[in-house]
Amino acid sequence: MASIAAPSVPRARAEAPITFMCIVMCSFAAFGGILFGYDSGYINGILAMNKFHQDFGVVSSDADAFGGYLLPSYQKSLMTAILSLGTFLGALVAGWAADSWGRRNTNILGCVIYIVGVVLQTITSGNVALLTAGRAVGGLGVGFVSATVIMYVSEITPKGIRGRVVGGYQFAITIGIFLSACVNLGTKNREDTGAYRIPIALQFAWALILGVGLCFFPESPRYFVMKNDVDSALESLSRLRGQPKTSAFVVEEHNELVDSWRQEIADGAGSGGFLDCFTGGLKKGSNLHRTFIGTSVQVMQQLTGVNFIFYFGTSFFKTIGIKNAFIISIILGAVNVASTPVALWTIDNWGRRPLLIGGAVGMSICEFIVAIVATTTGGSDAAHKILIAFVCIYIFFFASTWGPTGWAVSGEVFPLTIRSKGIALSTASNWLFNFVIAFVTPYFVDDDKANLQSKVFFIWGSTCALAAVYAYFVVYETKGLSLESCDRMMKKVWPWQSAGWRPEIEGGVASVRDVEGAAAAVVPAPEVPAMGEQRRSWQNPLKRGRTASSSDTVSSKEQ
Repeated sequence: MASIAAPSVPRARAEAPITFMCIVMCSFAAFGGILFGYDSGYINGILAMNKFHQDFGVVSSDADAFGGYLLPSYQKSLMTAILSLGTFLGALVAGWAADSWGRRNTNILGCVIYIVGVVLQTITSGNVALLTAGRAVGGLGVGFVSATVIMYVSEITPKGIRGRVVGGYQFAITIGIFLSACVNLGTKNREDTGAYRIPIALQFAWALILGVGLCFFPESPRYFVMKNDVDSALESLSRLRGQPKTSAFVVEEHNELVDSWRQEIADGAGSGGFLDCFTGGLKKGSNLHRTFIGTSVQVMQQLTGVNFIFYFGTSFFKTIGIKNAFIISIILGAVNVASTPVALWTIDNWGRRPLLIGGAVGMSICEFIVAIVATTTGGSDAAHKILIAFVCIYIFFFASTWGPTGWAVSGEVFPLTIRSKGIALSTASNWLFNFVIAFVTPYFVDDDKANLQSKVFFIWGSTCALAAVYAYFVVYETKGLSLESCDRMMKKVWPWQSAGWRPEIEGGVASVRDVEGAAAAVVPAPEVPAMGEQRRSWQNPLKRGRTASSSDTVSSKEQ
């Protein structure tokens, strides 16, 4: 076959076929989201249980008191928010642990810590201090898992399905919320401590499944590259892609990881500490720029107000006079679960930016409608039905856009040198604002405090409108790009230009015609060099040329 001339187009790396086992291995770690989701849901339910108020509340003559006992606002705030404080600290520590002990091992350690926290919560009966301590320890474990799951999944998953697999973390969160709502409904009328102990104790199962399962999965190849253990990196890639170590697919991806890591070091990437996340100034693609994107997208996700529904929805619905509040929570949980798979398709087909911008606009409209109707019509049955309907639509918009996509963005913007620390800071910012919202919300809505009730949706509607503007000016489009290509793109273009950038086009933004021309020049991978030669190239990086990635002529052999 004749050679195909492509003077200005570097050859694109061939991708290994995505096998069923590859999908299973890359997706399993995303199960970690169920820890966070279940915890968010179970606390929402038990805070509205009569038996919980009787055992943990204070003496009260309030009409809502059960048996003369009621949970005051400060106790609800403390019990709910302390988990987020623990996760904030856990996420920060996980950034160091993931680089020291590995991504997989840090996840397993997080599961062990979480189990200790569950035990402390389960053995308590009326002891607010012990329950709070247990939630803090459990939060530390969730912080470990939430930070390293995103990192681990982002690093091991092929670029073609990375968005939807990382989005699977959010899907696991929704499943956890839904399961907890079902369990709460089943135990809420019990008159013994099983009313709240059973929902608490079931958390043990999720941590055990994740921790034991990860023992059988490989470590991230990018972690091994960072440790200069290229043989282990090759072995890990081989297992993850379902290909032999001598496969051209595996060898080329391995070489790309090594080349990218060497280039980061040659560019003065630093030691990979937390302070390195804030270097480079305000120029595009700097570490500071990436840290701002990774942390701010998590902050904006929290400011959509979704955790107001999942932390306090049941008690809030009871407060404003809606009957069957536990049933409403199950309905919202079901909508959340059913809507998230939409994003698992759209995120890698439509892209990150359209989902975030469109989702924020949709959520803002829904929340303003809820606030306006509830404020102007009072507590009528019609107003309650409208509120529930538009809260469901709001949940749909969140679950199909900001829920999964926010996590995907945070997992894609950091170079390998600071990825563990950057994702740790991003996750920590999520938990910090989670803590703030969980702590202050009861003071916003409780009738003995600000008593905003449904007017609180004016706040969430405004923050969602701000999120749409934020997404347009801040978030990059990373659909279909390897993590190494994302790294190069962020140094070349601004977010609103990123949708047109392609790695095949030297210099940045590509037109549709450019992309079609580049696609025509893509050919199968070249013959694989001997492994000894590859290893010598790694050991002597200054002698290694770049001719393979910048050749002016790409040849293809007849099969």
